[in-house]
Amino acid sequence: MGSPQANHTPPPPAKLLPVAVLLWLSGVYLRIPVLVAPPLAPFISDDLSLSKTLTGALTTLPILMLAIGAMPGSLAIARVGPRNTLALALIVTVLGSAGRGLAPDTLTLMLMSAVMGLGVAMMQPALPALLPRWLQTRHLALGSAIYMNGMLMGEFIGAGITLPVLMPLLDNSWRATLVAWSVPALAVAVALFLPRRDLARPARKPEWLPDWKNPLTLKIGLLLGLSGSLFFGLNAYMGELLEQQGQFDRLPQALFWFNIAQVFASLMTLRFARAWVGRRSVIVVTAVLSILATVGIMVLDGWWSIASATLMSLVAGTLLILLVALPPLLVSSEETGRLSAGTFLVGYTLAFSIPMAGGALADVTGDIRHAVMVMIGYSLLVLPLAFTLDLTRQSE
Repeated sequence: MGSPQANHTPPPPAKLLPVAVLLWLSGVYLRIPVLVAPPLAPFISDDLSLSKTLTGALTTLPILMLAIGAMPGSLAIARVGPRNTLALALIVTVLGSAGRGLAPDTLTLMLMSAVMGLGVAMMQPALPALLPRWLQTRHLALGSAIYMNGMLMGEFIGAGITLPVLMPLLDNSWRATLVAWSVPALAVAVALFLPRRDLARPARKPEWLPDWKNPLTLKIGLLLGLSGSLFFGLNAYMGELLEQQGQFDRLPQALFWFNIAQVFASLMTLRFARAWVGRRSVIVVTAVLSILATVGIMVLDGWWSIASATLMSLVAGTLLILLVALPPLLVSSEETGRLSAGTFLVGYTLAFSIPMAGGALADVTGDIRHAVMVMIGYSLLVLPLAFTLDLTRQSE
């Protein structure tokens, strides 16, 4: 009879490569289905005669679903495990994303967008919950950096390749383009069952509701709201900010550098994952720099303002990775799913609502800078939490 420790024998290092590939591909599909919508929005709007509000909802509705779907993801992890949840979530994402391409009317389009957002939302807590099952403790930080690199690369790939590369290959059909981006995720879902490792199988059925008594749930979630509200908010209001500054003609370059900075953030964090992940000082520095760079966008002129926006995206993207990587490092594998889900619930609710509140204020005052000031005000309010994060691993 084999030793009880046999199931916990570390896999040969070479086998970590396919796991890394699967984590990266899963990360890519955290963002591609969401961010193919903005470049395709004008074509979808013309075809289905969408209002400006509904056109905007193609992007904002999935972001809202990232918050709403966190709890179903946590429940699925507790009931069927993180790998099955991730595979199921990928299938739901494919059905919703491809369904948008087949939608005959506006109602079906919005319904499929919500389904797609639900699938992506379920993937979010499943990935960090899967890490302790597949990787040894010393590789957790690297694993988080790998799938977050995939996620941020997915942002750039979805936004940057859709119009110049993929759509012309598909006879300029927005419907075929959506289906083409979606279907490969099915292969990723199947491939998830290839690795034969589970280093931390829970002995009991884990809880799934967020543990609001654990201060990490709110602290990490509120800080995620800092990163998310600044990034999504400035992405949304960049055009109006530049127009008010008299440099609207620089919008394409500004958006390019703003979004590609997230790719550099992921590559930088991947390089320094072991040194940076789990360090409170790095979280504090990136949070402070995110706020200062956002202030710079409003007080600087010309290219300096755009450079400040690029810096904000770079450090806010780094902060996002550092925060998302914390749950598998700080709690047991049984608790990782619900801690991640709780932080995503809080973080993405704020990432959606804070820019919306700022936009409402700007509508009243007629000054788009007031929207940015709301985001800065929120960030300053929660910044002290970064100094009080307890990053010691909790007892299991």
